[in-house]
Amino acid sequence: MMSGHSLADALSVADSPVDFVRSLGPYADSDHLRIFADLPGEFTNWREEQTAWKESCALSDLSHHMYDLHVEGPEALDLFADLGANNFAGFEPGKAKQFVATNPDGYLIGDGILFYLGEDELNLVGYSAINWVQYHLETGDYDAVATRDDHGGARDGDPITFRYQVQGPDALSVIRDAIDHDLPDVPFFNFRDITVDGHEVQALRHGMMDEPGFEIFGPWAHADAVRSALLDAGEAYGIQRIGGSAYPTNVIPTAWIPIPVPAIYSESMSDYQEWLGADTFEGAMTVGGSFVPEDVSEYYLDPVEAGFERFIDLDHDFVGRDAVRERVENPRRRKVTLVWDGDDTTDVFGSLFDGGDAAFKYIDLPTPNWATSMYDRVEQNGETVGRSIAPRYLYFEKTMFSLGCIDIEWAEPGTEVTLVWGEPGPSSNPRVERHEQKRVRATVAPAPYYEDKRKTADYTTI
Repeated sequence: MMSGHSLADALSVADSPVDFVRSLGPYADSDHLRIFADLPGEFTNWREEQTAWKESCALSDLSHHMYDLHVEGPEALDLFADLGANNFAGFEPGKAKQFVATNPDGYLIGDGILFYLGEDELNLVGYSAINWVQYHLETGDYDAVATRDDHGGARDGDPITFRYQVQGPDALSVIRDAIDHDLPDVPFFNFRDITVDGHEVQALRHGMMDEPGFEIFGPWAHADAVRSALLDAGEAYGIQRIGGSAYPTNVIPTAWIPIPVPAIYSESMSDYQEWLGADTFEGAMTVGGSFVPEDVSEYYLDPVEAGFERFIDLDHDFVGRDAVRERVENPRRRKVTLVWDGDDTTDVFGSLFDGGDAAFKYIDLPTPNWATSMYDRVEQNGETVGRSIAPRYLYFEKTMFSLGCIDIEWAEPGTEVTLVWGEPGPSSNPRVERHEQKRVRATVAPAPYYEDKRKTADYTTI
């Protein structure tokens, strides 16, 4: 696929796959990790930007940090059906779905949003699933062709498509005021044509918090005009533009695990590793946190524990189906929200001021990431019972959260667990300072954390 070194080449010189994903390899500072390179960290300040999701209206620009794979041809849908664990019955133009791809062992390669744009024309937006689909298109026998649009500094020139999310309790009012006609009735995860400032674009109904919202997308040439119209309409509602600091925190309300380690680094995936370039997103992948397994497969998630069970259709053949069936019938872990103890979290910050030789690992607010993905150990009575993923601070809750994949025995809401915060020993990652680990108490809560009204709310009456 890519010129130069393959992922297999890069793995061959690492001590182990675990060492590879936990170290800063030759591509770890590449443009593939500059996810929000084209987006300011803050337009105003991340506290008020974040709060707008909950109290008014927020405009997020998704045009720069995702990959797009546009697949067109008579067998385009066949390609996705062969790789996706989803139910594709009734999937037709005007609909979208959260595409879930697994490897032959039933572990998650990645997910993304799949848009059925028109007859024999689909577009997948995401990360690791993009390369997996392209690999099968190029090495398989499908009557289809693909073009792709990569994010940030990896893109040569402007994006092909703009994507704006309009979210929050006033989002529908803003959209009604911004469009040139009545807001059409759009079922959840369907999209329809709309006109904004005279420009024909499309609107996908979904929601990033617990309220209905829309993602508006269309040709890049219309991006400035559409954004201006939305901001003008939103001024009366206190609309806030979301910067790169606040945007990643929306994973807590939606309970979406961002960029889990793709299940591609084991020996069983050698053919794919040979095809995949070392200068890809997966080649630049880094993992941080206190969970350091002996085998890289312990980083992998299956689609059930990642919260995708409701999408799985075992009545059609797809890569990894038999292994996924075993996970569905015998689940091991469950996705939860972890609510961090306030006193223990305060202790982490307090250690910066107590004059000791080594503080606890610094928590950079609102998103304390020092790697592409964060995996911290979750314990019960000193035994590992799961992983804490994606730590985030929500200003409007004044609380630290993370998502967790926890052994079912300990996954009931209200259960008290402990997560281990900080790296074990010296780190090769220059973003990791010398520190001591801290055990932080946490309470298991549902995922999503808030009541999900995105599907049930009748937005035509709001």
